Amino acid sequence: MLSHAYDLVRSNRGAPGIDGVTFAAIEAGIGKDAYGAYNHPARDKHSYGFRPKRSAHDAVKAVTDGLFQGKTQVIDADLSKYFDTIPHAKLMAVVAERVVDGGVLALIQQWLKAPVIEEDQQGKRRPSGGKGNRKGTPQGGVISPLLANLYLHLLDRIWERHDLERRLGARLVRYADDAVILCRGDSQPAMAVLETVLERLELTLNRDKTRVVDAREQAFNFLGFRIKRARSRRTGKAYPHVEPSKRAEQRIKARIKELTARRRTPVPMPQMIKEVNQVLRGWSGYFHYGNCTKVLGRVRWFTEERVRTQLRRRHQVRARTRGYERFSYAHLHDVLGLFKLPHTAGWKSAHASA
Repeated sequence: MLSHAYDLVRSNRGAPGIDGVTFAAIEAGIGKDAYGAYNHPARDKHSYGFRPKRSAHDAVKAVTDGLFQGKTQVIDADLSKYFDTIPHAKLMAVVAERVVDGGVLALIQQWLKAPVIEEDQQGKRRPSGGKGNRKGTPQGGVISPLLANLYLHLLDRIWERHDLERRLGARLVRYADDAVILCRGDSQPAMAVLETVLERLELTLNRDKTRVVDAREQAFNFLGFRIKRARSRRTGKAYPHVEPSKRAEQRIKARIKELTARRRTPVPMPQMIKEVNQVLRGWSGYFHYGNCTKVLGRVRWFTEERVRTQLRRRHQVRARTRGYERFSYAHLHDVLGLFKLPHTAGWKSAHASA
């Protein structure tokens, strides 16, 4: 933002401020990039969260690449109450490596100390935290995910500086506080490094939820996807199988069920279809990836059945078979405009068109 503002003022031939520093003095001295509030460190290769030109799908691709390379011993790490336990002092020290503007740092500090309004079991709203609070970033706060991602940068830095992927045969892939380490062989050295770094950060590994998975035998979840190394029935070759997780499938079905519930029968059908479509588009936009065909098919069938049930109820069609005849696939999608979930995985569609 500051860089863009600088360019705008420069193009308008803006005059020096109260400090008398001109553009020529800046560019001949410390340079444009060093002038202002922010220093940008080199981008590491392990973190994918909240970074330009990087996405959750890129993180999943890094995981599947590791499986292709034989790194099948997977540390599926889980941090205990991560957002609630980040120490403010160390977090601010990490932020200060990148932000030198005192006003911005003070604003972040005040935001961390601000009380959060919580609702108790009786439904009463009360403040939590406040000036005496020295740990945690409020979940739901707009800047919390960014700060949480920034604080774990030390883990990325150690992995890169010590070349641990090559030395330990262990690939770290992290998206904010979701992290997996894919190991070729023994996973204990990588686990030891992980625990040491987290201890320095005053964070705790959740022993009950953290596990080491042999991806040749078991699946693990990462960023909403269920991942496992499988074998093709056609060729017999091993490949990383990536599909929406069971929880992701259950959540979209639960949402569709809520939108098409009996109590919502008074809602006009066009409005209901619009709401269902918004949910389906967002979900498929993320999960139309990898080997998703079967899951997409189940979600598509479930949605069509829920809409048919609504239509039978509204039009007083009792027989289930008559419902299929009257409210066919074509009627649901071409007449009512129900969103058509893809029938095939994205990579299959790409190969077909090629």
